[in-house]
Amino acid sequence: MGTNQQHSSRTFLRSEAGVLWVLWLTYGSFYFCRTNISAAIPGIEAELGFSKAQIGLILGGLKLAYGIGQLVNGQLAEKFSARKLLTIGMLGSAILNVVFGFGAAVYFLLFIWACNGYFQALGWTPCMRVAANWFSVEKRGRAIGIIGTGYQTTAALTFVISGYSAQLLGWRGAFFVPAILFALCCIHMLIFLKESPPQACDPGSEQEPAPRPRKTGSIGGNILLTLTNPWLWFLAVSLGLLNACRYGFLDWGLAHLIETQGGTIGKSALKYAVLPLGGIAGALLSGWVTDRRFGGRAAPATVILLLALGILTLIYSKVVVEGTSVVLPMVLLASIGFCIYGPQVLLVGTAPMDFARGGAAAAAVGFVNFMGYMGAFSGDYVTGRVVDAHGWETGLKFWAGCAFAAAIISAFLWNRRGGEKELKNQ
Repeated sequence: MGTNQQHSSRTFLRSEAGVLWVLWLTYGSFYFCRTNISAAIPGIEAELGFSKAQIGLILGGLKLAYGIGQLVNGQLAEKFSARKLLTIGMLGSAILNVVFGFGAAVYFLLFIWACNGYFQALGWTPCMRVAANWFSVEKRGRAIGIIGTGYQTTAALTFVISGYSAQLLGWRGAFFVPAILFALCCIHMLIFLKESPPQACDPGSEQEPAPRPRKTGSIGGNILLTLTNPWLWFLAVSLGLLNACRYGFLDWGLAHLIETQGGTIGKSALKYAVLPLGGIAGALLSGWVTDRRFGGRAAPATVILLLALGILTLIYSKVVVEGTSVVLPMVLLASIGFCIYGPQVLLVGTAPMDFARGGAAAAAVGFVNFMGYMGAFSGDYVTGRVVDAHGWETGLKFWAGCAFAAAIISAFLWNRRGGEKELKNQ
């Protein structure tokens, strides 16, 4: 390889790394204006007198709108610039957070937070389109695994920022300060994000070629390609079941820990903070295992981790009730986070892009994520009903059952792998 070709290859690799970290921050920053509401809930209850049922209605509005937005925006991401869609989503969500901070009526806040859910849904699918443009099938698992650590890192950071903002400025500060940070991240994205790699290469270059630019069909054609793809349905149902378990832990897990073990919310939250830390490791290692050990097949790692998640959930249920150890529940929570976010990153990004037909990667990701959030909404509702009627032990058995069912459905994809050759034969 000549000097010019070596320089070109190094430049391309540096560009890949740069795009990867811009995507890491860009999508991660969406959590500044999504998870910040958790820190505001006590202040909202105290000042506005809302019941937990009313606050739950507001929270649920975001999930439903987010899921619908994933389905719609997956199609838009095939037709419009990712930078434009991300700009609309980021600035729109930041503005809506400011508006939410000035609200006081329950149905007004429900409407604003649901609209925020739709603008939040303009994040993942455009980012996945850029990732599909830059990274080949062989590299995609690791790339999305790294991107997947971004929203866990920023979610943890958001709790700290919004918590102190609410403490110093009142509950409305939990919306104002993150909105400013989100807008700054939007400016960063506009300056540094490159949607596609340079297509022109020196003749005879031995560097690894960039993924070929994808041809996009009509919106109707992309919908047809997506909905008639049986492999995407397996992924979508699996993600819906996983999200029922995932949001069981994220939305209900702290309440479960407090009610079964006692203690203050601060002490319990400190214990629970280990879950996203385990999730970061799971997101990273699942992508590496998919690429290095399973030849780009996402299903084997997904199935193994989902089975482990179900088993760990049942063990955790018994250990927390017994209350004989302080360390063991934290070890189990970290392991559960690992087993949640490992398959979650694969199911929301790597696998849908691999199985997409006709190059409609963003449409596939949007459909699968839509079904995932319908599962999250359903899982929250069922968990509440089950715990009210039968107690926490049955509730955690429901979460475990969802994990086992997701593993069974994912197993049908065990020998499937993405790539142009296989997809052409479908």
